[in-house]
Amino acid sequence: MVQAAATGQLIAEFEAHFASSKAMYDRAGESIAGGIVHDGRLQKPFPIYISHADGAYKYDLDGRRIIDYAMGHGSLILGHGDPEVRVALHAQIDKGTHFGSGHEGEIRWAEQIGAMVPSAERVRFVASGTEANLLAMRLARSHTGRNTILKFEGHFHGWSDYVMKSERPPFESPTVAAVPDDVLRTVATVPANNIEMLAERMSQGDVAAILVEPSGGSWGSIPLDADFLTALREIATMAGAVLIFDEVITGFRWAPGGAQQRFGVTPDVTSMAKIVAGGLPGGAIAGREEIMAYLEFRSEPGWAKRKIIHQGTFNANPLTAAAGVTCLTKCANPAVQEHCDRLAAQIRTAVNVTLDKRGLPGCAWGASSVFHIILDETPTNRASGDLHHPVGIAPERLKASAKAGRSAPLALAMQLEGVDLFAGGGMLSVRHTDEDVGFTLSAFGCALDRLEADGYFA
Repeated sequence: MVQAAATGQLIAEFEAHFASSKAMYDRAGESIAGGIVHDGRLQKPFPIYISHADGAYKYDLDGRRIIDYAMGHGSLILGHGDPEVRVALHAQIDKGTHFGSGHEGEIRWAEQIGAMVPSAERVRFVASGTEANLLAMRLARSHTGRNTILKFEGHFHGWSDYVMKSERPPFESPTVAAVPDDVLRTVATVPANNIEMLAERMSQGDVAAILVEPSGGSWGSIPLDADFLTALREIATMAGAVLIFDEVITGFRWAPGGAQQRFGVTPDVTSMAKIVAGGLPGGAIAGREEIMAYLEFRSEPGWAKRKIIHQGTFNANPLTAAAGVTCLTKCANPAVQEHCDRLAAQIRTAVNVTLDKRGLPGCAWGASSVFHIILDETPTNRASGDLHHPVGIAPERLKASAKAGRSAPLALAMQLEGVDLFAGGGMLSVRHTDEDVGFTLSAFGCALDRLEADGYFA
């Protein structure tokens, strides 16, 4: 996909409308490397800046309300400023935010995860999703005595050295900036949904773990075939490899027990962040007792050579634990996920109907409470309405759709209309309403008008 030219009336209107954000972005460039703190927030000509948020909305520097579909990069399934989470945080602040000792909150948090997540026989806390995957991979290596981690093209597991290989197109690239070749050689990558290629690579017998986003790459931008996870479970078991589900986004969103509950496939280890920490910085891994045991101190001969060293100053700090317990207790009610799923399905269906009626290229697709939009190619099955797997669009193009082609100008046009998309799509929360969805779909129509008027569909 070729990046559409960002010129003309749309850019001029955006720059005038969000002039306060432009001033803030210029200021950020003087002190923050690259002017942004997360690569995903790159936006040309500049990103918008937010003063405060509540429920399903955030407000720009001039106080204008914007419907938010970033939702804390997926961490805020309860919306911004959930009242019960806020009460828990305020109560904990008065007691202390870091004891440098154990506390009941960390135990209650682990117990709540164990009660909800099928794979969670034991739990360990970390400070982010990236850390969760790093620890999960290290446990798998210790448990199996093997070195290789197998991952799938286009799947995102954080920014560490071990998981950036084949994360973005071109998937076949043998290098990653500043990652040593010796590290890259310990990571094997295969296309998702290709059971034959997966089985062939597993037959070499060196794979410690299979790491997968159970939603498909980048929270479902590259969907998985219906039976792929089941096959993955069988292959991992036969090969003696650890199956790791990266549920940093799907955890507690796809179902109270995550994607593994929704699909009925239980991994050996699960990595979590975002919702698990109630929208605060934090994460966890959970898994089978015999694998998690490598974190234990034991006196038996040879154990020290396999024991996983693990620290972390902010692991299960009292503030995050308070938010996590409160959030997960609410997410145990399946009505949370059902509400979000229903609204996301409305958005996916209506976007496809709108594009079809207007004769414009593109589609919306996704699963559970997320949606993705592409405006550069039309799948052969768009007429089906709510798409879960666009047929005929290559995985590389689906993965790139968040930033390429007409996605960037669509994001600008939607912001002008009062809606903030996330990575070309979005995630829903319990605070979004049917009225918010109606507003979003009206804004989408107006955004298309802007793009057509500015020549992006010429």
